Amino acid sequence: MADRLNRREFVRDTAVAAAAVATGLTATYTVRAGNPEKADTAKILNYNPDMEYRRCGKTEWMTSVVCLGGHWKQLNAVVPGLFEGGNWLGVDVNNRAFEKNRYDVVTRCIERGINYIDACTSQEVIMYAKALKDRRDKMHLGYSWYQNEIRFEQWRSFDKLKESFDTGLKTAGLEYVDLWRITMIDQSAQHSKAEVEQMMQALAWAKKSGRARFTGISSHDRPHIKWMIETFPETFDVIVTPYTTNTRVVEDETGLWAAMKKLDVGWFGIKPYASGSLFKGDGTPASPHAEEDNRIARLTLRHILCNPAITAPIPGMITPEQVDNAALAVMERRQLDAEEKAELDRATQRAFANLPYHYQWLNDWNVV
Repeated sequence: MADRLNRREFVRDTAVAAAAVATGLTATYTVRAGNPEKADTAKILNYNPDMEYRRCGKTEWMTSVVCLGGHWKQLNAVVPGLFEGGNWLGVDVNNRAFEKNRYDVVTRCIERGINYIDACTSQEVIMYAKALKDRRDKMHLGYSWYQNEIRFEQWRSFDKLKESFDTGLKTAGLEYVDLWRITMIDQSAQHSKAEVEQMMQALAWAKKSGRARFTGISSHDRPHIKWMIETFPETFDVIVTPYTTNTRVVEDETGLWAAMKKLDVGWFGIKPYASGSLFKGDGTPASPHAEEDNRIARLTLRHILCNPAITAPIPGMITPEQVDNAALAVMERRQLDAEEKAELDRATQRAFANLPYHYQWLNDWNVV
């Protein structure tokens, strides 16, 4: 069980998830830190009493309320010279210092009760597969090899997506993933209906064949996400979308969140720190801004987790100390007081006033 699940177990898990939808099991379920309600925690993967866990939609996972996002955009401050040409994607996956850093961060996540990693590039999949070797029983692994997925024209057919997925699994040394969530064009409505249908066919194939336990997408286009989860409910177990300190959920009968609740879809939030724009330092423990940045990070996580709608924010973390800080946020008082809210509002205003041009789309996620 540590490194593989057999095909029979995949079929069983899929049937359980389908039954949950059929019976209308859509309620949010939470096991709080300390487990004051004395809930049964035996089936929570990598349970730690100091962590909080939320039900991740029809997957039936009890997911830690802070998870590990795949990106490592400031990691060159910890591993100097890692980013070839200054590009955070231009990393050497055979760099031993880089490999040790990812192993150490994942180890600290496991120690803190975090139980999901979201990897969305080829480099991320390869590095996190290495970091999880011989301990897959501690973490769920989310997978997207976006370089060879529907974002790019040559990978928009069923056959090419199958080819991409099988090649990615083989390259990373994986027999299966817990979640295949395909990364779409940022404004995913640019995809045609035919392309979406090809993608859904590939996701359904991956689940049926036992290559992925659950499936979903990552997208930045709210109306298109809503159309897709309503049109292909059997394929959508999880979605991954932006969720920042500016994001507000509007409860109505026609919005995205209403559709997600009705169809029991799990929700992971990327860019909780607005791609690092909330912070002044470089993310290292020695930064002169480390204390202030750590405080802003904890305020951000506490603020986001006040919304029971989201399963978990998934910040990228570059040091074990950042993992400790995220875990501390779970243990702190949840609701921000007036002074804390004002501090976070100032940081948010500064961050969004200085967003790089290629992240201006984060403003599209101020309301869900």
